[in-house]
Amino acid sequence: MKDITHEVKIASLGVYLPPTVVSSVELDRQWGLREGTILRLTGVAERRYERSQTSAGMAAKAARAAIDKADMTIADIDAIIGGSAVPQQAIPCMSALLQRELGEVEGSLCFDVNATCLGFLIALRLASLMIRAGQCKHALVYSSEKTSLSLNPKEWESAGLFGDAAVAAVVIRTPPGEPSRIGACRFQTHSSGAHLTELLGGGTLRHPNDPATRPEDNLFHMDGPGIFRLATKHFGHFLESFIGDAAHERSDYEAVVPHQASRRGLSTLTSLYGFSDSQIVSNLHERGNCIAASIPLALAEAVEAGRIRRGHRVLLLGTAAGLTLGALELVF
Repeated sequence: MKDITHEVKIASLGVYLPPTVVSSVELDRQWGLREGTILRLTGVAERRYERSQTSAGMAAKAARAAIDKADMTIADIDAIIGGSAVPQQAIPCMSALLQRELGEVEGSLCFDVNATCLGFLIALRLASLMIRAGQCKHALVYSSEKTSLSLNPKEWESAGLFGDAAVAAVVIRTPPGEPSRIGACRFQTHSSGAHLTELLGGGTLRHPNDPATRPEDNLFHMDGPGIFRLATKHFGHFLESFIGDAAHERSDYEAVVPHQASRRGLSTLTSLYGFSDSQIVSNLHERGNCIAASIPLALAEAVEAGRIRRGHRVLLLGTAAGLTLGALELVF
């Protein structure tokens, strides 16, 4: 999937971080590991776990922050597009639940994208196309992830990676004379890796009412080494094709914001794929892997810190279950 640059931009970003901070030392103790094991293997020192808010409630807090920063009201939003990997419930879509939480947006179009860790990027792309086509004026794109309920302590190598967060973006047409835009993108899936990352329960395969469904079917499973091997096999060519089509050099990007998948995955951006350490934006150490909220959270925190400013060329990229690869360019 690729297309020309669109004159649509991210007007603002809002973040909700749960107040409960969980250190890797706490998880070491909880899971009977030697102190320092989780930090050493994952690179994550702490992460946030949500204890009381619903996923839609988390999203509403991020959405209100984004709308306020855009100097808009909730009533200005005419489309809500969700990009969360972990839904609040099976039906209806979580965006409808978010609309109800926000109030004042009754009648806005609501739908969700199911693309796990790349959900926000694909939702952002869809929002840009809809605005460009005149189907809406102001879209709210969000990812709200409450991962801590589905982690499998028997797979602590992956369970220790994840954290909870919600991020929202207000997306609008770029005013005349401004350089900001959502630019070129590319997504592709290699379904030979479909079983490397999965949660079997909750659907028709392992239905909750089926007596054969086991409690462990409702826990997250990830084959980290398998994903790394498959991603490494395909990502280099994928990235070369994207950058070539975008007619840019790697050095043209002021910032590269990757999915915070793992410390090992982040290191490949410099060791294998030719970016410099100064380009990479990472918050893995203090936030963990927040699934689909991972990329927009790192982006929002870099903007808040002044690391990314208006006019900067930014590359958002990562992998997702499927195995899906994705890249999207912004002039922020």
